[in-house]
Amino acid sequence: MSVLRGMAGWAACAAAVAVCGCRTEKGVAVKMSGAVEPSVVVKPFGKTKDGQLVHLYTLTGAGGVVMDVIDYGGKVVRLYTPDRTGKMTDITLGFNEVAGYETHDKYFGSLIGRYGNRIANGRFTLDGKTYTLPTNNDPGGVPCSLHGGDKGFDAYVWHSEPLSEGRNVGVKFTLTSPDGDQGYPGKLDVTVSYWLTPDNVWRIEYEAVTDKATPVNLTQHLYFNFKGEAEGTILDHELTLFADHITPVDKGLIPTGKLLPVKGTPFDFTTPWEIGRRINADDEQLRFGGGYDHNWVLNSKGGKLAPAAALYERTTGRFLEVWTTEPCIQFYCGNFLTDQVPGKRGKNLCHRGGLALETQHAPDSPNQPGFPSTILRPGQTYKTVTEYRFGVR
Repeated sequence: MSVLRGMAGWAACAAAVAVCGCRTEKGVAVKMSGAVEPSVVVKPFGKTKDGQLVHLYTLTGAGGVVMDVIDYGGKVVRLYTPDRTGKMTDITLGFNEVAGYETHDKYFGSLIGRYGNRIANGRFTLDGKTYTLPTNNDPGGVPCSLHGGDKGFDAYVWHSEPLSEGRNVGVKFTLTSPDGDQGYPGKLDVTVSYWLTPDNVWRIEYEAVTDKATPVNLTQHLYFNFKGEAEGTILDHELTLFADHITPVDKGLIPTGKLLPVKGTPFDFTTPWEIGRRINADDEQLRFGGGYDHNWVLNSKGGKLAPAAALYERTTGRFLEVWTTEPCIQFYCGNFLTDQVPGKRGKNLCHRGGLALETQHAPDSPNQPGFPSTILRPGQTYKTVTEYRFGVR
């Protein structure tokens, strides 16, 4: 039985809203041209602190996008895309060595699991049994389990192998998370494939099976800055989110279980807005998050590939569309980034120097009976797809 993670459970919270098109009102992405020979090159990237060898895959897409990926957490180290003049720039945050991720920020560009985002108090009850997870985050002084716990999927060296199909190139990651890993029930076998297509699409295919019922919520935690890594903040980027509601949170950034319409609030990105334009508004939700760090419920409600977000930076012309089969997206604007973190080119990062657009199910869903279920059971297959479609205009 194959399960596409849908959103039927939101029906009691809000009526479905039709998505009218997939582009921002300022125009469509311009397809980048190029006659690049696609390739995958593998080389060593050093070792983890416990001595595991890490490999670096350089994916060169036929459309010109180049991605450096390591099998330590499936992390995207570098992502080169052209601006409107054709100049290639690394537009993501990362580190030149494994130690950078182990020391400064393990989530940069990582695969996230077994459960992306937060679970309140590090506990959930499933089929009458309560499970306890590590609490590794405490926004507002309220403990929670974040991104899978102390050692989430970001901290494993995955088995990896190159992929090639026609003019598409990629890398496949596989991992077995044992029963009891970070407190979660069931042995979970996970496969994640990254693809670069000739149309400059980064396609991520997630798949998982289990031998016991368990929550699963996989995502990718790439940080974007279209001006380039360590080239200032992302507050001037224009964002569109195809979502009429967020799941409001308490001071611990845990959803209250309700839906909040975005109309008339600083969370309304149904048309393009500069991220920094309303970030300092007098709004309780913004105060809780220290800015934007919230879950938007997509109008598509999940289940089929549909538009989730669009991002544009006017000085470079870089443009991105995010499409997903997932029901939600977390927009995080780097509120906890600091200038104490070194970048890859010798310049330190800065507060709000990158943003993440993480496709997902809603945070704390195992404790929210009104949210769609994230429970995977034996005999089912977890399958989701997300595409990041790069262009210029």
